[in-house]
Amino acid sequence: MRNNNKPLLSLTARDLMSTDVESIPQWMSLPVAARMLSRAHISGAPVVDGDGHCLGVISTTDFMTWAENDEAASKDEVPGACAHSAWQMIQEEDMPGNLVRRYMTANPVTIAPETPIGELVQKMVDAHIHRVIVVDKENKPLGIISSTDVLAAIANTAARKRQLECKP
Repeated sequence: MRNNNKPLLSLTARDLMSTDVESIPQWMSLPVAARMLSRAHISGAPVVDGDGHCLGVISTTDFMTWAENDEAASKDEVPGACAHSAWQMIQEEDMPGNLVRRYMTANPVTIAPETPIGELVQKMVDAHIHRVIVVDKENKPLGIISSTDVLAAIANTAARKRQLECKP
């Protein structure tokens, strides 16, 4: 959280958002996207088109859906199998069926940087989600706010209140 001195209900998305956003290209394969998120120690990220516009979000829930569908579809297949044509070999993870755009949650909940904390939290509650994407006017990701970021803001407010109460 950037501005620790603002009252809780005066905070905006800009105050709460993490700006080091990992964006996933829509054409990336799910296994590669999963490794990218794992290395960054995050559980979800915006999915973008070639111009950087936010198309969706990919999260651990989407990966579980893919894994369940992949497991059911591959019971009779050889693990690590690949397809080939007369001129090239294609690894299973590069098959079109494993592209992020097929498993992402399309039309994600997005907000502007000026959105007040109350409004952004209500959007998260209404949509039953754990993160919102902060976008600019061109729908390009600027930041991301997770439920943990909101909890940190509440914890910081409570800590400031305790400090004030303890001062002589």
